[in-house]
Amino acid sequence: MGHAAVLARLLANNAQWAEDVDHIEPGFHHQSAKGQSPKVLWIGCSDSRVPESVVTASKPGDIFVHRNIANQVHPEDFNLLSVLTYAVLHLGVEHIIVVGHTQCGGAAAACSAAASSLSSSSDESNNNSKEPLERWLSPLVDLAKQVISEEGEGGDLGRKVVERSVKRSIQVLSQTPPLQKAWKDLNLGEKGSNVTIHGWIYDIESGRLDDLGVSFCGRE
Repeated sequence: MGHAAVLARLLANNAQWAEDVDHIEPGFHHQSAKGQSPKVLWIGCSDSRVPESVVTASKPGDIFVHRNIANQVHPEDFNLLSVLTYAVLHLGVEHIIVVGHTQCGGAAAACSAAASSLSSSSDESNNNSKEPLERWLSPLVDLAKQVISEEGEGGDLGRKVVERSVKRSIQVLSQTPPLQKAWKDLNLGEKGSNVTIHGWIYDIESGRLDDLGVSFCGRE
């Protein structure tokens, strides 16, 4: 399929979708134009095989979304922090879900880099000399080193790293200013977002979402 044909197919699919929605649920698009009030913020991976609305059978307007390589939460990532601030303090989302997935290319790359680093004596600490993707994955590489040091390289190392990354992301999120403010306001009896953070894994092989059972809410 040529370049033009790929885009033409997307536009044709969109036109058909819009028409189908108008037929099944008249007025849906008009109502959507009035605003949004999603209850969920999804922090997922950019992987094309994990489209949040598709795998949860959700409608436009149901899920506020932030996606990046390997669904990471970096405390200095202003893109993520801006999404988080808007979702929590302005939209009033009730659930933040960090969603990792199996067969994650970012996690696989991090595991490979970690194994190579642990078997090498070279110093790779200068993060500024790395390419953008390498810099982005650096925290995940460090996490993979921890997992390898504690558990070895056996078993499903990629899955272990993804799960550990999701759990770490929940800890990082819980300390961010938007969530700290929301929980503080609620604890003081003021208006705020009663938001809970959850950790899930999407299993690409089965198409199923798995709740890791590590939900956290800072409200007293």
